[in-house]
Amino acid sequence: MIFIVVKFPVKPEHADEWPQHVEAFTRATRGEPGNLWFEWSRSVEDPNTYVLVEAFRDDAAAAHVNSDHFKAALEQIRPLIRHTPEIVSTVIPDANGWSAMGELRLD
Repeated sequence: MIFIVVKFPVKPEHADEWPQHVEAFTRATRGEPGNLWFEWSRSVEDPNTYVLVEAFRDDAAAAHVNSDHFKAALEQIRPLIRHTPEIVSTVIPDANGWSAMGELRLD
C-alpha cells in the first residue's frame, strides 16, 4: 500500500471554501480503482492548513498522478495555496488498509 499525507497551506481567503474547491478532485480520486481512502482534515492549530490522508494499492498510484483530474486539480489548487505543500509518501508492504489500535481497544 502507498500511504501519503500532504499538508496544504491554503491562502486565508480560500480556507473556508477549500472543501468546495477540491470536491470534484476528491470525488474523482475516491472513484479510482485502487484508491483505499482519500480524506481531508482541517488543522486545529492552523485553520489555513488542510491535511490530506490518502492511500492506494501499490499498482494504482501511478494511474492517479497521471490522471486528468489530478493534473487539473494541481492547476486549480496552485493559485489557492501560500507555498509548496509538504508531503510524506511511503510504501507499507503487505498492507491493505487501517488496522485496529492495539493500545486503545474497545472490544
